[in-house]
Amino acid sequence: MDKERLQDELRIFKDRTFLQQKLRSSLTVYVLLALSYLLIIILFVVSLSRVSSLSSQLNEMRNDLKRNHSSNNFKLFPCGPEAPEWKYFSGKCYFFSLRKATWHRAKVLCEEEHSHLAVVSSRAKQNFIMYRTRNERFWIGLSDENKEGEWKWIDGTNYATTYTFWKEGEPNNSDQNEDCAHLWTYGEWNDVHCTYECYYVCEKPAPP
Repeated sequence: MDKERLQDELRIFKDRTFLQQKLRSSLTVYVLLALSYLLIIILFVVSLSRVSSLSSQLNEMRNDLKRNHSSNNFKLFPCGPEAPEWKYFSGKCYFFSLRKATWHRAKVLCEEEHSHLAVVSSRAKQNFIMYRTRNERFWIGLSDENKEGEWKWIDGTNYATTYTFWKEGEPNNSDQNEDCAHLWTYGEWNDVHCTYECYYVCEKPAPP
């Protein structure tokens, strides 16, 4: 009897020990699984953070490239890449024609380019233009067609308060019909018949 009881107790002890070992093993597996899931979640969050950071950096790089591209375009073509023949000066763009026209025809040709005949309202602008007119005759936006002696700029700028650079003895209204102004030798201004054909200078604001 005692021997059988002892054997039963030993068997129960072994079974209990086996069950405890199995539970420990299962618990270890569950802990490892939990740690694995936690690690996966952490890696996922870190990856999302890195992706977000990389995306932000890429957007910033893209914006920098756009800004640099725009800046380089302005440096190369301050009047716009589609208008390389226009010359930039002090916030304005100027076109020096390669063909001749009457004053009124030149006025229309400038308007077709969304501009007007140049208004030479300062010494700095005069210097800029005169150095590019090569002592040739170039129309500017100045006339006294409406009333003899009352010279007016084409854009409404007040002639009475702006810079002038008339050639000595000009304007003289020779032949009683010289109503339009152009740049002549050394860039000096001269009045001449508006039907005379010469080159012309157009002016417009530089693109933003």
